Amino acid sequence: MNSRLSIAAVSAVSLVAFLGGTTVATAQESDPAPKSCDGVRLTGELPVPAPGQAVSGQITIGADCKPEPVSVQHGPASERSARTATAGHQLRGWNEMYDCCNIRMTGLYTASSWDTANGRVTTAGTTATQEWNREPWDAGWSLTSQTAKDDCVTDCAEVNSEAHADFAYQGVFDPTGDWYDNTHHSYVQLKADGTASCRFDVELRHTFVGWNWRYGCE
Repeated sequence: MNSRLSIAAVSAVSLVAFLGGTTVATAQESDPAPKSCDGVRLTGELPVPAPGQAVSGQITIGADCKPEPVSVQHGPASERSARTATAGHQLRGWNEMYDCCNIRMTGLYTASSWDTANGRVTTAGTTATQEWNREPWDAGWSLTSQTAKDDCVTDCAEVNSEAHADFAYQGVFDPTGDWYDNTHHSYVQLKADGTASCRFDVELRHTFVGWNWRYGCE
């Protein structure tokens, strides 16, 4: 978040962005390049890469409050993923929001494992964890709610897992605690043939130009 920007300078802008779809922005003020965007939702979907590989996407809020084109990257899986790999199928996902200074504000992470036999998912499970940035004076982001569930865990045709996390901010950029709220959603589908897919969403009550959303799986 840019300390030179104040809440008083906020322009009322509504923005909805869908990966692979359309973007609509409606400005209610005459400012041609508003610095703050209100009511932003971003969504992205990625195919799970081959074992040992990772795929990720990034969307940045541009100067006109429109999301810049999606940047998709492919590469080797992280060392963290390699350390946690065991027998069976493994999948790790991340869903993170960064400010314009490259500080990670909030993040939702999932780790899935599943075994297959005879065209079925014999056992499966997904765990969710959350991380958020705090400020030195006992302020910053806080986790306000979180949920996670699997629709099936044993003898399944497929498994659909979802995780949600809501974060609120109170600190130097907003002492009231009423301005910022980041809500992350992660969805994973585990299949009996060993393949999988991952989808992510994030909803931002307010955001500044330069904030960027990063998501991926490996």
